[in-house]
Amino acid sequence: MHKLFFALLCTTVSLAQPTQPALIPSPQTFESRTGHFTITAQTRLNILTPVPSVRRMVQRNLPGLRLTDQTRPARAITVRLASVPGVGPEGYDLTVSPTGVLLTAPREAGLFYGLQTLRQFLPVNAFAGRDNPVKRTVTGVVPALHIRDQPRFGWRGLMLDVSRHFFDKAFVMRYIDQMAQYKFNVFHWHLTDDQGWRIEIKSLPRLTQVGAYRVPRTGVWRDITNPLPGENTTYGGYYTQDDIREVVQYAAQRSITVVPEIDMPGHMMAAIAAYPNLTCGNKPQPVPPNGKFYRIEDNNLNPCEDSTFLFVDKVLTEVAALFPGPYIHIGGDEAYKGFWETCAACKPLMATNNLKNVDELQSYFIRRVEKIVESKGKKLIGWDEILEGGLAPNATVMSWRGMKGGIEAARQNHSVIMSPENPAYLDRYQGDPSIEPSTFGMVRLSDAYAFEPVPDSVRVELILGGQGNLWTESVPTPRHAEYMTWPRAFALAEVLWSPKRQRNWPNFVTRVESHLIRYDSLDVNYARSMYDPVVLTKKPPLGAVEVFLSHELPDVFLYYTTDNTLPDNRAPLYTRSFLMPAGADRLKVVAYRNGKPIGRILDLTTPDLLLRMK
Repeated sequence: MHKLFFALLCTTVSLAQPTQPALIPSPQTFESRTGHFTITAQTRLNILTPVPSVRRMVQRNLPGLRLTDQTRPARAITVRLASVPGVGPEGYDLTVSPTGVLLTAPREAGLFYGLQTLRQFLPVNAFAGRDNPVKRTVTGVVPALHIRDQPRFGWRGLMLDVSRHFFDKAFVMRYIDQMAQYKFNVFHWHLTDDQGWRIEIKSLPRLTQVGAYRVPRTGVWRDITNPLPGENTTYGGYYTQDDIREVVQYAAQRSITVVPEIDMPGHMMAAIAAYPNLTCGNKPQPVPPNGKFYRIEDNNLNPCEDSTFLFVDKVLTEVAALFPGPYIHIGGDEAYKGFWETCAACKPLMATNNLKNVDELQSYFIRRVEKIVESKGKKLIGWDEILEGGLAPNATVMSWRGMKGGIEAARQNHSVIMSPENPAYLDRYQGDPSIEPSTFGMVRLSDAYAFEPVPDSVRVELILGGQGNLWTESVPTPRHAEYMTWPRAFALAEVLWSPKRQRNWPNFVTRVESHLIRYDSLDVNYARSMYDPVVLTKKPPLGAVEVFLSHELPDVFLYYTTDNTLPDNRAPLYTRSFLMPAGADRLKVVAYRNGKPIGRILDLTTPDLLLRMK
């Protein structure tokens, strides 16, 4: 069954097709040629454009090479802005021969992506970064080839939630660097939520003075305790407006647009802690360290007072000035509307505006917010809950509760970004829960690679692209943020850039392993979960525990024991589901590939198996 899944997932590749190098994402077209080009300290760099920002970008990506002004220099890397037949604004054409390198693109973004492709052939220690500021001359050997490449989708995003846990500016820039290497072009910055307000709003200073800090807590998210009376709020932080400008500029230099999210009308407890008059009940609240207040305390803006929209206007005026991109994300998700039903201000407003229910009241709120967003010269994006009660006229929908919301929005002729929680949520388990950091759900690397953003019967042009989301309720540190992002973001990068027909799981695994070696050199943390087996259980009619084992990688054999001994390749080989023997108190599983053990041994007690029964 497992092998059949991968056979269906993988595209058959002709034996006559040349072996491609370990590039992620895979280019649209690739032609291998004879020979190679060696880049040395003597190699010249020829930049055929006078645009200063382009020249700086090229030199930043190919450091240490001396510029030449010759028209056709010998044994040089030549980079030029020029049209390429059949290639769009983010595409490029890269030719490597034994006598030199020629990179051509119609726009700066295409040149940047072509340089990222070229860099993947070169040693990582040749490049400086925020964590490695020493400038070295880029050197290395590049095989002769011809690549003509452009992305499948215009929206290739990753989201980082900095509200539940605050990540400083330096890490945000490091994260953007990692995204840029794999041709992501949207950084969705989830800046506000119940647990913290992270962006300075000068006209509303209490948003950060109060809303950016909560009581310190560690542990499993669902078990985190509420604040104690008088307990100091020492955990948190925020970005000044100068910080925001610096990050936005840093991203733009890497062809990444930053999309801010100010989540409303729900997920507003941090703002309410600063300004209690924002809710129907005007009730003071602390900034919560958990989510236990949901449906118990009101974390929604009051949609029925003009003062709420004056608050929104103040916030979005300053947000719009900081982010030059075309979009502002206003959330709109998980707004519990029960408190609106009893709100004294809402009953007459609903009657006056012929609103039949609180879903339509949320639509009323979103429509008014959209007018505010558009008054700033921006376009509104919201999660798929903004469909409830009627969609705002020009809204773009980001579909997270599966694909259904995106399909419905597209049927209403609205633009859509597909970001379904399975397989695009990076906060989920990526391997067996017994050996992974505590979270919930399951999105494995192969799930992310199988993601298809365009559903049947939907107009392709309405699907802007897709996005992976890292919510951070259970992600307290930068190292763990990297662990949860990579290598699943490799898969999303390829899904969103490369032609669908080229998807090939075994080949992708091989390329991932090459890039993990690169990440070792760059000291980027990542998950090795793809090397581990996964156990599922079911209770058949006779009452014994039925065990199902699986593994993501092709050509892997699973061995197991139920007698409390350590398994190796002499233990029973897993070929089909089996029943746990009577009296057995634990199951141990190990994976072998190429005759050697890989990954971690799973060790599950019988009570553990009973807890995970389907």
